Amino acid sequence: MHTAAEEPQGKGKLVVLMVTAFMDMVGILMVTPLMPFYAQDMHETGVMGRLLSAVGMGGEGAVVSLLVATFAIVQLISAPQWGRVSDRFGRRPAMMIGLAGSALAYIVFAFAPNLDWLFLSRIVQGAGGGTVGVIQAYVADSTKPEDRAKALGWLSAATNAGVALGPVIGGGAMHFFGKSGPGLAAALMSCITMLFAFHYLTESHDAAAAKAAGKTVRSSREAVFRVVSHGAEPSSRLIWIYAITMGSFQAMSTTLALLLNWRFGVTATTIGFFFTYVGVISVITRALILGKMVDRFGEARLSRLGMVLLACGLGGMPLAPNIPTLALAVALVPLGTAFTFPCVTGLLSRVVPSHERGLYMGVQQTFGGIARVLGPLYFGWAYDHLGQRVPFLTAAVVVLLTIGLGLDMESYGKPREPVHT
Repeated sequence: MHTAAEEPQGKGKLVVLMVTAFMDMVGILMVTPLMPFYAQDMHETGVMGRLLSAVGMGGEGAVVSLLVATFAIVQLISAPQWGRVSDRFGRRPAMMIGLAGSALAYIVFAFAPNLDWLFLSRIVQGAGGGTVGVIQAYVADSTKPEDRAKALGWLSAATNAGVALGPVIGGGAMHFFGKSGPGLAAALMSCITMLFAFHYLTESHDAAAAKAAGKTVRSSREAVFRVVSHGAEPSSRLIWIYAITMGSFQAMSTTLALLLNWRFGVTATTIGFFFTYVGVISVITRALILGKMVDRFGEARLSRLGMVLLACGLGGMPLAPNIPTLALAVALVPLGTAFTFPCVTGLLSRVVPSHERGLYMGVQQTFGGIARVLGPLYFGWAYDHLGQRVPFLTAAVVVLLTIGLGLDMESYGKPREPVHT
């Protein structure tokens, strides 16, 4: 139980975590948008370049796809490992190592002479990026159960703000300092973030006390297998909800630009306005609206409302007859994800043992990562072979069917009773 004295301390940790997540995301986005251009220059260099050319995958598009997939695969493999490390030794050491790994990856990226080193930077970056679940566990440790969803929403809003700022700084670094500029600037940002977190962030998980109490953390493999083999357990259902809705959301990021070009003549010079529109709605919803909605409905009901909104948005986009209707459908997607993902993660933090919280947050990221890999593969294929509307309509139906997995979660996320004076 949290006392009045502990609550401000928890809020202080949350602010530090938000700043840390924001700075970390700025560093990531300094580099990520430039990856295709670096790959374009290097796609036929190094051992990897020659090997890919020999098997017919040496084209620029294939190389970029493999670089993206490499990061995603390493991240989803490392996520539960980092969560387990944070449960056994503390959240703070895991975060420090992850940030140090990111700084090293950026330096490799800055001075990469060929494609081999570019792939190495993505592998190291993916390993360091597996600490997302650790940050979520940190938030869960530091906040009261009924406040976790809104706190996770604030954390997500901070990272989205970093997404908006990072590419601008990365582009400026390249303009003023050349090809190595963005990587070195991102490495510097990671070092600053490390120093900030080291100085201000205190440990939230007493691993020694958990060990003294005889609590052991199961292996990552056991936790992943349990989600598959015990699908009826609350933790397993919540992880499946997260993964399926995350995979369905990829219909938008994978084929929205193609759909808008086909239906409304949107081009490369105007597509950015749609994603800015989505980003602004996402930040405002998570920072200002989510908390009030959680207080009113509770995480369980609000997550189901979010899934309904997400399904309506995904299904409405290919059916929209004009731009105003399209704008409404598009707006429902960030609203839906803002209500779904933080609430599901908040509920997950309640139903798993506190000494395995980091592990299960990492397992959730693993299943979400698999969905982020498989979703685009299906939606791209469906767009080409089944029709331009099919990816979005399929995603909408899948999200609606998934609502049934969370129908009895109210006991884990009840709305707070009003205080009478």
